[in-house]
Amino acid sequence: MPEPRTVALVTLGCARNEVDSEELAGRLAADGWQLVGDASEADVAVVNTCGFVDAAKKDSVDALLEANDLKGQARTKAVVAVGCMAERYGKELAEALPEADGVLGFDDYADISGRLQTILSGGIHAPHTPRDRRKLLPISPAARQDTAVALPGHAQAPDDLPEGVAPASGPRAPLRRRLDSSPVASVKLASGCDRRCAFCAIPSFRGSFISRRPSDVLGETRWLAEQGVKEVMLVSENNTSYGKDLGDIRLLDTLLPELAAVDGIERIRVSYLQPAEMRPTLIDVLTSTPKVAPYFDLSFQHSAPGVLRAMRRFGDTERFLGLLETVRAKAPQAGVRSNFIVGFPGESEADLAELERFLSEARLDAIGVFGYSDEEGTEAAGYDGKLAEDVVAERLARVSRLAEELTAQRAEERLGETVEVLVESLDEGEAVGRGVHQAPETDGQVVLTSSEGLAVGTLVTAKVVDTEGVDLVAEPLVGGPGPDGTKRVAR
Repeated sequence: MPEPRTVALVTLGCARNEVDSEELAGRLAADGWQLVGDASEADVAVVNTCGFVDAAKKDSVDALLEANDLKGQARTKAVVAVGCMAERYGKELAEALPEADGVLGFDDYADISGRLQTILSGGIHAPHTPRDRRKLLPISPAARQDTAVALPGHAQAPDDLPEGVAPASGPRAPLRRRLDSSPVASVKLASGCDRRCAFCAIPSFRGSFISRRPSDVLGETRWLAEQGVKEVMLVSENNTSYGKDLGDIRLLDTLLPELAAVDGIERIRVSYLQPAEMRPTLIDVLTSTPKVAPYFDLSFQHSAPGVLRAMRRFGDTERFLGLLETVRAKAPQAGVRSNFIVGFPGESEADLAELERFLSEARLDAIGVFGYSDEEGTEAAGYDGKLAEDVVAERLARVSRLAEELTAQRAEERLGETVEVLVESLDEGEAVGRGVHQAPETDGQVVLTSSEGLAVGTLVTAKVVDTEGVDLVAEPLVGGPGPDGTKRVAR
C-alpha cells in the first residue's frame, strides 16, 4: 500500500486566510491527503500568503523561502504559494520567486488536490495572469448570488467525507477541516468589498462583495460547536454590508441571535465594521443579545475630515465620538478597536493633531497604527502631496507611542470590572484567555491568578485586579464550574 501523501498548510495574514486554509484542508483531506502540522514532515508545503501591505508581503516571501530551504534536508519535495499574494501577482510572483514550485490562484482551489499532485509529480501548473476580480461579478449586488466565481471560504461539501471534515448533512453543508484545537474559530460571513477606499487594493483581488447564505453560516457554526469551539468570530472585508445582495441589509441583525442560540457556542463576535454603515438596530443587537459580544471593530482609519475624504471615506472626529457614546450608553464595558493610517498624502500637522485629539477622547481598547505606503493599483498611489518617508516614519512612531499610552490607560479603567474570560491556554499552571472586549491575537489577553479546576475552553467569571499594558490580570470569582461544566460563577 503506497505511503499517504502529506501536506502542511502555513497560514499568514488575517483570520479570513485562516478560514481559507481550513477549507483547503477540508478539500485535501476529502481527497486522501494526510495533513501534518510541520512543513518538514510534509511532501508539499502550502503557504497561504497575505498580499495587503509591504510588511505582510515580505513575511509571505520569507515563509516561502523558509519552506524551500527544507527541500533536500527534510521530507519536503515541493513548496506552493496560495492566498492573496499569489492571487494578486500570479505569474509575476512565480517569475520573481522561482523557489516556489507553484503559484495557485483562487480559481485553483476547487481542484487543489489535483494541482498539488501535478506539482509533486514534477509537472508544471502555469501560474495565472492576475485580473480585477470585481469584474467577475455583476455590478448589481442582487444579481451576484449563485454565480460560479471562486469564493474562498464559501465551499460546500461533497458526500462521503472522511471523519473530521465538515459532514455533508445537507446540499449546502460546509467543507472545512480544523487545523488546530483552539476553542475559537472564524466563520466567513461574506467575501469581497464594494467600497473604493483610495489606499486599499483588496477589492481588486478579493472581488466585489457577496454574502454567504444564513443557512450556510449557521450550518458551519453548528459543525464548529460539535468540534468543541466555544467562540465564533464572524469575518469578511465588511460585515456591515452583510445581506445587501440577499435583499435585506439588516440580515445580520436577525442572524446573530440565531447563531448565539447554537448549542455549545458561548460567544459570537463580529469583526470588520464600517462606521459609516453602522445602524441603530445593529448596535442594539450587538449590545443586548446574550452570548453576542458587545465588541466593535470599527474601521475609522483617520478622523480628520479632509484626510477621510481623500481616502474616499466618511466621518469626522465628532461623528465618531458620537457613535462611541451611543455604543457605551447601551453597553458601558463594550470593547472597541480600530486601525489608523498616518502620513496619508496631503496629511497636514493639523490633520495629525485632529487624529490625536480623537484618539485621546475615544478610549479605545486596541489601536493599530500604520504608516502610509503606496499600493500599486490604488487611487492614492497617483495622488500628489506625498510625504517624505522620514516624515511618515516620525508620525508613525509618534502616534504609536500615544496609542500605547492610551490603550494602557484604558486597560487600567477596567480595574475592578467583572469579566467573562474564555480560557485559551494553560501553560505551567498559568491560565490565559480573553475577555469579551478582546478579539483573538489583536487586542491583548487576560492572565488569571489561578488555574485550579480550569481547562481550555472554560468560560470563567473573574475580577480585574491588575494590568500589564493592554493585558489584564484577573482573579476568578469564588465558585466552581457551572452545571454545564463551562462556567465558574460568583456566589
